[in-house]
This record gives sequence, C-alpha cells and structure tokens, in this order.
Amino acid sequence: MAFITANHTATNSFAERASALFAQVSGIIAQRKLYNTTFNELQSLSNRDLADLGIHRSMIKSIALDAVKK
Repeated sequence: MAFITANHTATNSFAERASALFAQVSGIIAQRKLYNTTFNELQSLSNRDLADLGIHRSMIKSIALDAVKK
C-alpha cells in the first residue's frame, strides 16, 4: 500500500494576502459603481429616448450587467 504525504507551505505573507484582498474588494466596488451608474442613467431616460436607442425598459438590467462584464 502506498501513502502520500503532502506538506503545504504558505508562500504568501499576511501583507500580500491582505493586499490581494483589498484589490479584490476595490474591484468589486468599482464594478458595482459602474453597474449602478449605467442602470441609473438608462433608467432616467424616457421610453422614447430608449426606443431611439433600440432599448426596451426591460433590457436595462441586462445592459448594465453586460457593461460590468466587459
């Protein structure tokens, strides 16, 4: 019978992990801000303005999500 022993050593210091977490949270906040801005700007347009852009009001949420994914 064979046994495998694996030793995992943390290669990142606490400061590196904290920095990575801060960067990740900052990115999430920036994405949320972009989503809110896009959503609110499209929501503020009249139905006629949206129709001129080829957008139906029910599409606003998906358009805002697509803006964040890019």
